[in-house]
Parts: sequence; structure tokens; C-alpha cells
Amino acid sequence: VQLVESGGGSVQAGGSLRLSCDASGVTLGTHCMYWFRQTPGKERERVASISGLGGTWHTDSAKGRFTISKDNARNTLYLQMNSLKPEDTATYYCASDRINGGSCSGEIGYRGRGTQVTVSH
Repeated sequence: VQLVESGGGSVQAGGSLRLSCDASGVTLGTHCMYWFRQTPGKERERVASISGLGGTWHTDSAKGRFTISKDNARNTLYLQMNSLKPEDTATYYCASDRINGGSCSGEIGYRGRGTQVTVSH
């Protein structure tokens, strides 16, 4: 399994970024997928998830600003991030659920290396 994130960068507050995660070895149509973020010294935070059937969940701080989506044909996961705030600064990771079947168990199977997002004032 290989998960490769891209699309991170540096933006000013209020800006937008679209993260992508190209997946191989895992089928997005049958696995729940996640976006997590982490900053040094803080616990990893689950930002959003999307089930095999496309049901989505977003953490409260992301609701209304971030949107998780996927393209099953391309086997690619996305995170559209709008109205970015400095507190969104983190390394963002995509991850697959450990369980094949499409439901989101919360247990991570595989994780990418991450892409850095930096939001300045």
C-alpha cells in the first residue's frame, strides 16, 4: 500500500488549498479514508473521514471550511480547505482504515508521509 499526499504549501489566512492523496494497493471504494493533521508537541487530530460509500465526517473546527471527497476511478482522496486559519498549520496525512469493507472503524491501516500546510497571519 502506498499513500502519497500533495498540495500542501504556504498561504495567508483566508486562503485555500486542495490536498490530494494518490492511493495504490488500497481501493477507496471499499475502504474508509481519513485526513489527519499533526503539529509538533500535539496529538494527532482527525480532520475528516469518508466511508467506502461516500459518507463524510468533519471535525467541528473544519466544518464549513474543509470538504473531504474522493474519486474512486482515480483512487484519489482530496481535502479542499477554504478560509484557512493560522491554527490550521500542520502536517496533513491521509490514511486508510485497517478494515476492508468501507465502514470507518477509526483504526488506521496505512498512512502517507504527509504534506505540510502553513498558514500565516
